[in-house]
Amino acid sequence: MRKLGTIDLEILHLAINENGTFNENNLENSELKRLGVGKLLDALATLKDRKMISLNTDGSFTITELAREILWNDNIPTWARILRLLYIKSCNMEKIEDILKIPKEELLPEIEKLRKNQFVLMSPQRLDEKVIKVYEILPEGIEAIDKTETDGFENTKFGEPKSEVEILSIVDEIQKEIQDTQLEPIKKDSINEKLLKLKDKLKI
Repeated sequence: MRKLGTIDLEILHLAINENGTFNENNLENSELKRLGVGKLLDALATLKDRKMISLNTDGSFTITELAREILWNDNIPTWARILRLLYIKSCNMEKIEDILKIPKEELLPEIEKLRKNQFVLMSPQRLDEKVIKVYEILPEGIEAIDKTETDGFENTKFGEPKSEVEILSIVDEIQKEIQDTQLEPIKKDSINEKLLKLKDKLKI
């Protein structure tokens, strides 16, 4: 997989949004204009040298198939496209959906699978007085996506989520360990009460 920086991603995402081809006006009307002319021209030249975009006779640019292969190829599993994106930058769900052009309904189970396998971490962050869920790739996720370069996507193994019986067993073990600690009785009771509520919910 060709590595992309955040600015590379922005430019290629602009191309995707413009049906594959963008021009000076598109750049001027995008957030990329914040970079300034010099830095933007350097970024475009680098992408062109790496064969990620091609220059057209009218001065516009077109994203290449090589670049599409990274994040926008339907033959690549959704989970792998998510990891590749998060390898470049952490994103909330709305951003993942916007960049990858994959419906939220399809993304949610894949992200949950990645999270349960500790490939991805979800952390709440406050933005404009709202709390949003931001997803970031973990070292295990980086290792998994790097391995696909040599082993292929089909050889990536995902563990099965723990069954309710296994979880209840773990809760029982925690309760026993709490009894052996030096915590104050009132704190032990408080923790045990929360664990009992958790067990009740799991048994529903």
